[in-house]
Amino acid sequence: MKKTFLLLTLIAAILVSSCASQKKKDQTISLSGAFALYPLAVKWTEEYKKVNPEIRFNVSGGGAGKGMADALAQTVDLGMFSREIADEEKSQGVWWVGLTIDAVVPTISDQNPFLETIKKRGLTRENFTALFIDGTTKNWSEVLKVPEKGKVVVYTRSDACGAAETWAKYMGGKQENLAGIGIYGDPGLADAVAKDKFSIGFNNTAYAYDIKTGMKRPGIEVAPIDINGNGILDPEENFYDNFKLVLKAIADGVYPSPPSRELYFVSKGKPQKKATLDFIRWCLTDGQQFVTEAGYVPIDQKKIELYLEKLK
Repeated sequence: MKKTFLLLTLIAAILVSSCASQKKKDQTISLSGAFALYPLAVKWTEEYKKVNPEIRFNVSGGGAGKGMADALAQTVDLGMFSREIADEEKSQGVWWVGLTIDAVVPTISDQNPFLETIKKRGLTRENFTALFIDGTTKNWSEVLKVPEKGKVVVYTRSDACGAAETWAKYMGGKQENLAGIGIYGDPGLADAVAKDKFSIGFNNTAYAYDIKTGMKRPGIEVAPIDINGNGILDPEENFYDNFKLVLKAIADGVYPSPPSRELYFVSKGKPQKKATLDFIRWCLTDGQQFVTEAGYVPIDQKKIELYLEKLK
């Protein structure tokens, strides 16, 4: 009798432990992927926990490619993704909702000896294509048509990412077409550009600017885009001095698309876990109040309503 009692007690303990473990799993949400969405995702998880303290989050970066791969492999609940969803990904059963808008901006060192000329004239899409895709331009003197020489050092991303794909798309290419020295991650690329006075690269806006101060990050300058290609940076094209102006240009559609783009949560099929669905719904409703504060552009309300329908 005593042995039977002990056995039943042990079974009950195992069942209780198993139920507790399952409950903990059901209340844990894991995210990985795009550096572009990472700061906002962290902000959202912090705010969400204030009203839902029982929910746990595991959030990691790694690039959009990792986010999509992890989501499709179902090793995370949600992948963070920062480029248009490809047909190949759709065929693998990816499910997605858009959340916010940001942009990729071309970056150079604030010690670039041609900085004033660049800021006065801007660089055209043709200039960027010659540097990043064709590799036909090797010197700043060729880019700016000035006598002083200085070899251009092109930097790109080494990891599969939405920023590189979006930047390449602006020039009619794909990430694999981009020339340059490969650097892992947004922070790494920003750091490499800041340390090389002859450099040119690209970054998501949240890594080119300091969200708290609104100013460009130390060592970084944003190379303005001469959108109409007239060789002069016109007043309506000159919105790079602070983050607020850039975000307004993105929101107003003045900054080209691409390299402005929508950012997503993705998963393998529609999420089944209630905690995940509740969190996504909150991000698209109450969580939108933190979008601008975190340095992003809100998506259109009609789009939000369409994405909320996908949650039903």
